[in-house]
Amino acid sequence: MAFRLRTVRDHDEFIAALSVIGHYFGWSPTEEDAGRFSRLLPLERMHAVFDDGRIVAGAGVFPFRMTVPGGDLACAGVTVVGVLPSHRRRGLLRRMMDAQLSDVRERGEPIAALWASEETIYGRFGYGLASTSFNFDAERSAVAIRSDLPREASLRLVAHDEALRAFPRVYDRVAKRTAGMIVRSRDWWESRRLGDGPEQRRGAGPLVRALAERDGRPVGYALYRVAQDGSTPETWTKTVRVSEAFGVDDGATRDVWRFLLEIDWVDRITGYHLPLDHPLPLLVDRINKLRLSVWDALWMRVVDVPAALAGRAYASPGRATVEVVSDPHFHENVGSWTIEDGDVRPARRRPDVRVAVSGLGSTFLGGLSFAQLARAGLAEEGARGGIDRADELFRTSAAPWCPENF
Repeated sequence: MAFRLRTVRDHDEFIAALSVIGHYFGWSPTEEDAGRFSRLLPLERMHAVFDDGRIVAGAGVFPFRMTVPGGDLACAGVTVVGVLPSHRRRGLLRRMMDAQLSDVRERGEPIAALWASEETIYGRFGYGLASTSFNFDAERSAVAIRSDLPREASLRLVAHDEALRAFPRVYDRVAKRTAGMIVRSRDWWESRRLGDGPEQRRGAGPLVRALAERDGRPVGYALYRVAQDGSTPETWTKTVRVSEAFGVDDGATRDVWRFLLEIDWVDRITGYHLPLDHPLPLLVDRINKLRLSVWDALWMRVVDVPAALAGRAYASPGRATVEVVSDPHFHENVGSWTIEDGDVRPARRRPDVRVAVSGLGSTFLGGLSFAQLARAGLAEEGARGGIDRADELFRTSAAPWCPENF
């Protein structure tokens, strides 16, 4: 049986391609869903596989920029990847991912990123785990910000229009110093973060927007919803679901979370995708009551090795040579590159560290070190002290953080 692979051409094909991944989440995309996606995901970035005219697999890309150490790079945000269960084990996923990666490179996007619904899949396409995060699920009455910490900011609830003016200013300040964050357009803000359609509430109430101010200036914000379970007053359980919370500095971050933890008449508070070095566990008085769990977060794929290496900054003016020993798709990525004083050039000298392209993806944002990879058998030291030299260059002062699943 012959399958046809191409990008979608119209709105109906776009919805059908979205519906493939929707099958696995009990989700049938509506016209509103498709409209929201198509504002950010052009038709020419949605690949689909056709079987006798019917779409049986789909894979899309959000074209955006992502912050990296020292700046930002064009990035393919891979999303809505799926194959119908009737067509598994026929090589369709590989065909789509190969076509997608070729398209990404042709468009000049040196990196790609995704959130993995199933984390065993993407290593074979050159993706590496680039960051981890923690979630929490706490009884609201059991956790509070430590009483010895001062209050510096005040918070108030704001409407959509004011949030659209103030929140991006806060977010952009945080993003400039944090690798892994999406450079958000106005459309991204309106559709993905401040949108409040029924399909985005997932059984909870309307989106609440809280703005933190100090001396009349925005210094933080929180987005959250309140969900209520139970059918009678005796069985009601109310949960604050935090979508994201930011502060431009330590004091603002602390006061945003103090506000969230002090909301009355709720039983639980949950949050997701916080970086492992986030201060919240040390700000609260009872860390164990947060009920922390650690999860994989961003997966990175270096599509164009020299362009990606040249597009980020490094922590020191030292020198290290990295050899990429394998790439399942791009043979031109296999080779050695020396990084010295911020410059990147092809190298013939003995490498300091050897990794597959997936290993370079793991270290690219500073989320994992070459030393960690070596201990797991995913990197090899090529010269004495080489891993230390490479880690000195690639290290970052803060863990990478992508606060939203795309």
